[in-house]
Amino acid sequence: MLILGLTGGIGAGKSTVSAELARLGAEIIDADKIAREVVAPGTPGLDMLAAEFGEEIIGADGTLDRAALAERAFVSQERTAALNSITHPLIGERTVERFAQAPQDAIVVHDVPLLIEGGMEPGYHLVLVVDTPEELRLQRLVELRGLTEADARGRIAKQATDEQRHASADILLDNSGSELALLEQVRKVWDRRLVVMANNLEHRHPVLPGETVVDYRPEWADEARREIARLQHRIGDVSENITHVGPTATDGPAVDLIEIDIEPAGVDDAETIRARLIEAGYVADDGGEYVLRWVDPVRPLAVRIRMSESDGQQVAAACANQDVR
Repeated sequence: MLILGLTGGIGAGKSTVSAELARLGAEIIDADKIAREVVAPGTPGLDMLAAEFGEEIIGADGTLDRAALAERAFVSQERTAALNSITHPLIGERTVERFAQAPQDAIVVHDVPLLIEGGMEPGYHLVLVVDTPEELRLQRLVELRGLTEADARGRIAKQATDEQRHASADILLDNSGSELALLEQVRKVWDRRLVVMANNLEHRHPVLPGETVVDYRPEWADEARREIARLQHRIGDVSENITHVGPTATDGPAVDLIEIDIEPAGVDDAETIRARLIEAGYVADDGGEYVLRWVDPVRPLAVRIRMSESDGQQVAAACANQDVR
């Protein structure tokens, strides 16, 4: 299962991208929709909110009056924390259920408006950001959604900056032009990257770098930083250090390959790291027991689990007595 995080600033056009990905065959898990579902009429979530904030937050039609809730929930940090303590676990449980219901060979798109703000990036195989200049988003919010300019600017100011989104984006879609231009970008990403990567992940096909030496690219540093964050998320606390190494870590020409070294925290942790990475979809390299490769067709990646000489001797001795493959 390939898991894609989808985000963008308010008014960026994220819903258009989500709808097109659904049309192409993706399974969409919409965070906003789930947030509404867990407090729908007749749900335990709505009952708990009414018990905490008063029956006045329920409208005449039995639905949650969000304006009334906001008046009571956002008056202090304590009241906001009370709201979050009710809704966040319900949203989390429902989200886990939705992921569990998706087919194992699916491309799952988690549509999350505040993905960057929540620091959620390492949990996805890729993060896709719909990028629209702030002034254009402001214009759309005023003209198409009917917000006042002050309200629109206030909402934009509460979200991540464009620079923060750019730094977190594995895929950046430009929505400063027409809707047709945006949809064409979505289709290219789907065909050339998402479908290929999902197939590689399912069938365990690693991506090897080409042999052409290319000029230094500044984005290599961000690519490595994002991959290191994902590695830390996947292997937990059994590494001492994770480092971007090789030619792409220096200012010079290189084969387009991100190389990352992982130093285990202890002798027994090397195999734990290897096992966790294989479970996450990395593929063991035939040329080295502790070299693994990733499956993204756009970003060749090699991960090496590095050990000190003495640690390596101990692991080799252990491997001589059992099959660690």
